Amino acid sequence: MTDSVLTGQNYAVDVAGRTIDLPIVAIKPDFAISLMMVIDLGVKFGEHIGEKLAEKLAPLKPDVVVGAATLGIPVAIEVSRALGLDDYVILQKSPKIHLGDALTQTITSITSKGEQRLLLDRQAVPLLEGKRVVVVDDVIASGSSIKGSVDLVRKAGGNVVGIGVVLTEAREWMEPMGEDAELIHSLAHIPQFTQDDGTWKPIPETLL
Repeated sequence: MTDSVLTGQNYAVDVAGRTIDLPIVAIKPDFAISLMMVIDLGVKFGEHIGEKLAEKLAPLKPDVVVGAATLGIPVAIEVSRALGLDDYVILQKSPKIHLGDALTQTITSITSKGEQRLLLDRQAVPLLEGKRVVVVDDVIASGSSIKGSVDLVRKAGGNVVGIGVVLTEAREWMEPMGEDAELIHSLAHIPQFTQDDGTWKPIPETLL
């Protein structure tokens, strides 16, 4: 994220029975989001979201969980643990020495500048090919990252049976996800914000 400013205000959200206060961050003079950094919320919160997402995803009988770096990593680990699975697959966003011939997918993000690439190690393809896969992440906002993850899993021959996210944000993600929006299971929803007399308030159309 570039040129972002902490506003000093927070937004409280109930995540499947656990309330967290998210800082409201202005990314334009009249537009802000609430920012969840799942890696800063502690081990117990990670365990909580893993268990709650696993409850939603278990009926889909997944064989493997896929998450995207960086903030999707703890979500993938905790969901896998709660589902009783051992193997999970992480899609990388930065080049590694072993990813020279990786399967790739281009994405954009509301919290990152410009385009990025998702990279799937070809050594992980056998874990996905012909398997029932759930894709997980922390937040779905624009939909690009999740859609890219889903498309990359399908390139590898995986059958995406569900998508689990801690938070859905606003509604921008619905159109790019298309029919895959029906696969999404979330624990809570957050709006986006605009200023009103110096106070950041939810934009009505971004509420559920």
